[in-house]
Amino acid sequence: MIIGKSRKEIEKMRASGQLVGRVLSELRRMVESGITTLEVNDAADKMIRDAGAYPTFKGYNGFPFSICASVNEQVVHGFPSKYQLKEGDIFSIDVGVTLDGFVGDTAATIPVGRVSDDLLKLIRVTEECLQLAIEKCRAGNHVGDIGYVVQSHAEAHGYSIVRDYVGHGIGRRMHEDPQIPNYGKPGKGPKIKKGYVFAVEPMINLGSHHTKTLKDGWTVVTVDGRPSAHAEHTIAVSEEGPEVLTLIAEEMPVDAQLAVAS
Repeated sequence: MIIGKSRKEIEKMRASGQLVGRVLSELRRMVESGITTLEVNDAADKMIRDAGAYPTFKGYNGFPFSICASVNEQVVHGFPSKYQLKEGDIFSIDVGVTLDGFVGDTAATIPVGRVSDDLLKLIRVTEECLQLAIEKCRAGNHVGDIGYVVQSHAEAHGYSIVRDYVGHGIGRRMHEDPQIPNYGKPGKGPKIKKGYVFAVEPMINLGSHHTKTLKDGWTVVTVDGRPSAHAEHTIAVSEEGPEVLTLIAEEMPVDAQLAVAS
């Protein structure tokens, strides 16, 4: 069952979304050659707890860390470790917070120093897929419309869509109905209504869409060892259209910032 959110509940989700957005923004600034992914995890944990929130991922179904830290061919759910990021890596950070009973969830893939043009393009197209998906989060559309635009844009650039993992509804729990695949057909799937809140997260591979899980039971990697990129926002469906709850002011286009301020 898809759980619609009241205006008051969306206000609380906006607070958790803004917090997790600020945390991810700070973590972005930390990413450089030589830092370990565990150091990034520990910084996230401290920021979240200092803000009076809880790192949602910690202990979720037994997950032992506060962020998912996925490097290069790691798609999602990577374990933070003593691995030192190096020039040319791409690093996906996925982070969630629970504040006042509601969850905010966001992710981005960040280049480490100078990376190849192929990888920069992969990241750019993944972010474009996310923006196209956000535009489809409107009352009257269908969940299949979201997956269709992601799949169409990614495949037009020669990339593949991860099919084993999907976006999701979000609210008091991190994973709620509906599942939101990054592939699909327009007009199919549940109809989107005002008050729905989604975590939309394209996962795009440079090579094959096939994945496997490592022996730790969590880390998902591409079967062919080629890189993968991941981007995610939490989005509320309002009468005016989609509101990106995890987008902080410094990441907004100038015209959007002026609209918020007015």
